Amino acid sequence: MAQQDIPNGFTGFSVKRTAGFQSAKEAMDKREKEARETGGKGAGGMARTSLPVPAFGLIGAEGLQHAETRATSQQQAHALRFAAAGKRQGDARAFDPAKLAEIPTEQRRWSWVEIDLAAIRHNVKEVKRRLPTGTRLMAVVKADGYGHGAVPCAKAALNSGADYLGVATVDEAIELRENYVNAPILVLSQPPETAIPLLLAYKVMPSVYTPDFAISYGEAADAFGVRAPFHLAINTGMNRIGVNHDEVVDFMHAIGFHRALDYVGTFTHFATADHEETLDFQIQYTRFAEAINALRLAGIDPGIVHAANSAAAIRFPDAAFNMVRLGIGLYGLQPSPVTRKMIQLKPAMSVHARITDVHFPPIHEGVSYGLHYRSPGNVAICTLPIGYGDGLRRNLSGRIDILKDGVRFPQVGNVCMDQCMFEIDMRRTSLHRVVEPAIGDRVTIVGRSGDAVVTLDDLANILGTITHELAIGFGTSRLPRLYV
Repeated sequence: MAQQDIPNGFTGFSVKRTAGFQSAKEAMDKREKEARETGGKGAGGMARTSLPVPAFGLIGAEGLQHAETRATSQQQAHALRFAAAGKRQGDARAFDPAKLAEIPTEQRRWSWVEIDLAAIRHNVKEVKRRLPTGTRLMAVVKADGYGHGAVPCAKAALNSGADYLGVATVDEAIELRENYVNAPILVLSQPPETAIPLLLAYKVMPSVYTPDFAISYGEAADAFGVRAPFHLAINTGMNRIGVNHDEVVDFMHAIGFHRALDYVGTFTHFATADHEETLDFQIQYTRFAEAINALRLAGIDPGIVHAANSAAAIRFPDAAFNMVRLGIGLYGLQPSPVTRKMIQLKPAMSVHARITDVHFPPIHEGVSYGLHYRSPGNVAICTLPIGYGDGLRRNLSGRIDILKDGVRFPQVGNVCMDQCMFEIDMRRTSLHRVVEPAIGDRVTIVGRSGDAVVTLDDLANILGTITHELAIGFGTSRLPRLYV
């Protein structure tokens, strides 16, 4: 793709940047450059704070000019401003941003999330294998790819056979475009009218279900001399968004006159496709099928028709229509207990940490806030740098196991914001193998260690929630994500 092309996902539709066009990324880069050139002050002259960085890779101040050419990441930029401040203050030594950036993220705190992109590719292929020939697949990468990273997961899915991408917000779509993801992108709800210029500039399709938005969208597109593609959202019973299923023809007659509007697709969303009982699912399916048929009888082409989420795509091949939307299943998490025996998915996310401290508290000494846990004696209490600020929910306290060297050990004491503890029994018996803990030892919070496994399903069952919430909690926290 030429550097001056605006990334787009519209089949057969490409435009050049107009004079003065500036993407959001370019604006941020410009602001960062201005801050450096004004001595760490923004446009308003207000001083910007810099984060302290470790004394690593010291160089002479004369090396700053060369260091600046290598400072491309946000962390390097922070280090560069810090070094420049030292130069202005007459400090003869400064930090080399390139050296600082070489410190791996998992070596800055000893807790991290691993994402297996091979698992993403496997899951796409496994679901596509079950679909009727010619059925498209939308990879849903909203909420930063359910915590797995929207950009790398989108690219892995597209390279494995996905055709479309689904997001929840305009900003999520922009992030994909600015990372050179060129597939069609659908925002799975109707954004505010104020976001219409962004939709057109970044070639992102909205869902539409109100006439006012549809006409405003068409008018804006017409003013720029471009088309305004959209998918029509139909409410078939979930009652969240969409035109009522028995009003779709009237709705399309109300907006169909506009020459710029481009009706690309039609969809609904099933509320109970993951439930064992299927009556409500069948009601929604019937309403949707009737709405699609009504459009066709009125001479209106519904375009790409899609309704099936992960559960429906696996359980009900007849509900595939022209495209399915793969959300939680993309990341290897089963959408329903019913699907476990139907398809083999591979979880992509695992959560790990290293021991930061080891204590041997005497009998009856307490551990963590509230001292609710008391040492039985002859145990090692190992501290991990991960807590509820990282997605390890506090109400999991004392209810989960930590895996080390293929062995399960109970987590003990209240989970703190930044840390938690687990217990290793140090008593030696003929039936008990003692594991000697040491600072720096790797453990697993979610994932596999030898034959021992802790899954997000395990944690979700304890909490009475769904895996979606936990994956997003770990993946969008301050834990770094490592792709393997």
